Amino acid sequence: MIVGVGIDVCSVSRFDAMLERHPGIVERLFNPAETRVRGLARSGRSLSARFAAKEALSKALGAPGNLSWRDAEVVSDDNDRPSMKMRGSVARRAAELGITRVHLSLSHDGGIATAIVIAERDEPASDGPGGDEPGNEPGDGADLDEAERDEPGRN
Repeated sequence: MIVGVGIDVCSVSRFDAMLERHPGIVERLFNPAETRVRGLARSGRSLSARFAAKEALSKALGAPGNLSWRDAEVVSDDNDRPSMKMRGSVARRAAELGITRVHLSLSHDGGIATAIVIAERDEPASDGPGGDEPGNEPGDGADLDEAERDEPGRN
């Protein structure tokens, strides 16, 4: 079940300019592993996509103001497929929402970096009224309160 979706775009040139104006910001936004790939410093284009991913994840989590940028880390597998590693404040928020999976897609083209995050949780088994209990099929009135079920003209 999808809990949240987040999308963010980031101008690569504006992000590069911010990095030049505030050199220490890289350490505030990123974990050391995020700033390097195969031992080399990541490009501004790559970092801007990772920044957009953190923003998109925040949106998918409901954009609470207490998340730490470094508690969300973009990691890549051996095929360079990105995913999110969550810890601290981000992991706590995800747990509050019951999130069990996060999907991430990054792209950059035309000077814009884009990230999309989809946060999911496992669908619960029957969890009471409106769940998977017999008699709660769509259209049987189980989702209506008593006054609505007794409304004249309803079958």
